[in-house]
Amino acid sequence: MTLPLPAAAVATALCCALLAALLTPWARRFVVSESRLLRGWVTGPLAGLGGVGAALVTSSWAELVAVAVVAVAAGLLIPIDLVTYRLPDVVVGSAALGLLAGLVVAAALGDDWSRLLTAVLGGVALFAVYLVLAMISPSSLGFGDVKLAGVLGLLLGWWGWQAVAYGTLAAFVVFAVGALMLLAARRTSLRDDLPFGPAMILGAALGLAAVAA
Repeated sequence: MTLPLPAAAVATALCCALLAALLTPWARRFVVSESRLLRGWVTGPLAGLGGVGAALVTSSWAELVAVAVVAVAAGLLIPIDLVTYRLPDVVVGSAALGLLAGLVVAAALGDDWSRLLTAVLGGVALFAVYLVLAMISPSSLGFGDVKLAGVLGLLLGWWGWQAVAYGTLAAFVVFAVGALMLLAARRTSLRDDLPFGPAMILGAALGLAAVAA
């Protein structure tokens, strides 16, 4: 029996939040920080919000699982990047494998292999774009951002090239707005580096929301 959308959203949010909270001690093994942000009470709610979004934009259980995997990873990666300016390969790589596996199953169930191909091409394209940007300005983007771009491109590509374009543009807008707000509040300066991963994740979420609305 298919759950009604509100029930599915709540159930997915709770599962994502619980899983992210349980995985937080594991993820902390790959970074050097004792920040209070790297706790389950932060990662859990972030993943839970992603779980709600996953339930709203997906139409099959395989899609839901695939996007929920990214939501859990996002709940871990956002505070880690904010605190340490790092995106651990093991978290990003696990998200990529889980997302790809879920999309392969979704493509098989819907006999929609062209959609999977677009998703893979979206991942490759966004990886290449960020790689070029990182080579041009290595002080602004790290290779962790490049690898995360590949994952988010795979996710956005499942919903088409418009989603890839929207999600990419939204990431830079979110980053610019956040930087301006921090400058206005005197919490940073033009000389300081800022993590780009959280803006990439939020931008991808906004891109999905735009095309799925």
